Amino acid sequence: MSAMATPDPDGKAATPPRRRYDSPRRREQAAQTRERIIDAGSALVHSFARWDWSDLTFRAVAERAGVGERTVYRHFPNESDLHEAVLRRLEEEAGITYEGLDLDQLPEITTRSFATLSSYAVPRWTPEGPEDGPLILKDQRRRDALVAAVARHTADWPENQREMATGMLDVLWHVPSYERLTTMWNLDGDQATKAITWVIGLLVDAIHEGQRPDSA
Repeated sequence: MSAMATPDPDGKAATPPRRRYDSPRRREQAAQTRERIIDAGSALVHSFARWDWSDLTFRAVAERAGVGERTVYRHFPNESDLHEAVLRRLEEEAGITYEGLDLDQLPEITTRSFATLSSYAVPRWTPEGPEDGPLILKDQRRRDALVAAVARHTADWPENQREMATGMLDVLWHVPSYERLTTMWNLDGDQATKAITWVIGLLVDAIHEGQRPDSA
């Protein structure tokens, strides 16, 4: 028996309440669709001969995922949100996480970060506009993790010396350093990574031993 609509005070039949279609099954399907969209974005990044954010469009991702553009919009209000989700997926694929980063993990995380550069056509690090927002957010997460990691081992250091040490690690653990070694010094990716992690290891050891940079 179908439910009868309750009449309103004027004696007119009220509109039956709209049936809710939210359910665990629908939520699961929505989550699976979202994952398929992110997977498609990641696959596109790996396939680009020359990759930049402008190539990672709603249309391109929708076609790769086998869904309509409106479906992508339902999960990601704008392309910046989509790009950020894809960038985080690329980090997951590389086993990169900045949460709870410790200095002793820095050489290993740096190696993983630079190893991904050979698996897709990473853009040169020249943020110039809103389309570069995900890269900027990624770099902010990286630097925040680095600041926290150094601070845990330099609580008794003057702030300027702590910033000098953190800044040097930041310069080394950054894509432009890798790019310069591979383009200006003709090192291959593995050599560039080993050179950078070698120096990072020396700085990490110095911090552990309490060797502070001179005050500016």
